[in-house]
Amino acid sequence: MSFNIGLSGLYAANKQLDVTGNNIANVNTTGFKSSRAEFADVYAGANRLGVGKNQVGNGVRLAAVSQQFTQGDVNNTGNVLDMGIQGQGYFVLSDNGSMVYTRAGAFQTSKDNYVVTSDGLRLQGYAADSNGNIKKGVLTDLQIDTSALQPKATSLIDQGINLNSSAASIPLPSTPPVAGDIVFDPSDETSYTKSFPTKVYDSQGNEHTMEQYYRKTDTNEWTMYTLVDGRNPMDPSSTTPLTGTVTFNSDGSVASMTTDTTGVPAGAEWSVTNNTFTLKGWIPASQDASGNWAANGSTENTAGMRLAMNSTTSYNTETARMSQSQDGYATGILSSLSIDSTGVMFASFSNQQSRAIGQVALASFANDQGLQQVGGTRWTETYSSGIPGIDAPKTGTLGSVESNSLENSNVNLTQELVELIKAQSNYQANAKTISTESTIMQTIIQMT
Repeated sequence: MSFNIGLSGLYAANKQLDVTGNNIANVNTTGFKSSRAEFADVYAGANRLGVGKNQVGNGVRLAAVSQQFTQGDVNNTGNVLDMGIQGQGYFVLSDNGSMVYTRAGAFQTSKDNYVVTSDGLRLQGYAADSNGNIKKGVLTDLQIDTSALQPKATSLIDQGINLNSSAASIPLPSTPPVAGDIVFDPSDETSYTKSFPTKVYDSQGNEHTMEQYYRKTDTNEWTMYTLVDGRNPMDPSSTTPLTGTVTFNSDGSVASMTTDTTGVPAGAEWSVTNNTFTLKGWIPASQDASGNWAANGSTENTAGMRLAMNSTTSYNTETARMSQSQDGYATGILSSLSIDSTGVMFASFSNQQSRAIGQVALASFANDQGLQQVGGTRWTETYSSGIPGIDAPKTGTLGSVESNSLENSNVNLTQELVELIKAQSNYQANAKTISTESTIMQTIIQMT
């Protein structure tokens, strides 16, 4: 009997050495989770009278090799596609359609721009539409779209301007002008009070400059002249500006806005509604080598270009533009990629635009211990683990994603070295049990 007990002890000590050695061997393996050998004592069945007070143990057996899913240190690497998980969850990988799970987030791009592991397994997540909206619900292979960002014609300019109420007036010229009248001339700074340039874009992504000249013409009244690239927006062959008028109340708020539609061609529009000027039908133009201006061939959307001036005021302070934005942009080339803590992948383009191109998904399990190790720092689901719950990072109990970082192994090397010493002592002690039993057997044989 003692031989079997000693042998079971040797086997257990050997398994402990195996588990400890495997932990030590993977101390530098990204995303590795250490294991612990767990043992249980062995007893023979109770005797036929059900009395077990005199039972002697029958040795030891390996009960389980339990994985320890504690958090490993997450350290910076500087590679944007390196991702570590801070908290619960696993990256989801597609292995030819079969799903496997990992904490090792060392990813790269394939020749087809899919986000993959070093051996080609594709990272799973949620795709984004052309507007950068994440489409959750269906997992897909994450892919980095390197195509150029399509240009967008300017459709809205939103600006806040203060027009100095104490500025000197420059009266409008007579019709027709007479001697001494000051006629508006973009090159003559005495013919207007202040000008503000704004970059705008046509449907081909060509950049143009909209210049707005403001001229105080009377008490609480200002005239606005609008040119694009120094030309009439409706007629590139003309330098006559579009004209609008802004009047203010005594408290500096806008009283009314009007437009002068003289010379505006049929089908075009120069109007104002709710403190917003609408320029519909503007013709983007370009200048040839001879200095002639003509339409450049781009077409604008039917909504035209709107100039919102809801924040326009006339206070006794400097004439200045307080805020300004416009929604158009030129063609953009992918310049960089970033990933936030929720796993959203943002592409930044050369035209200063950025948009989401996908989102990394994470999986969680009711019983992590039930996962089946398949090598490569990966696991598959089993009946014991339960089915995966897959969602975006930082949803529910799922952790966050740390880009430019990797999660190190959670192996505590000092503890593992101590376990080696303990396993070695256990092995020697069990070997001594067998040796002692052998000596007793020899003594008994010699007595016969």
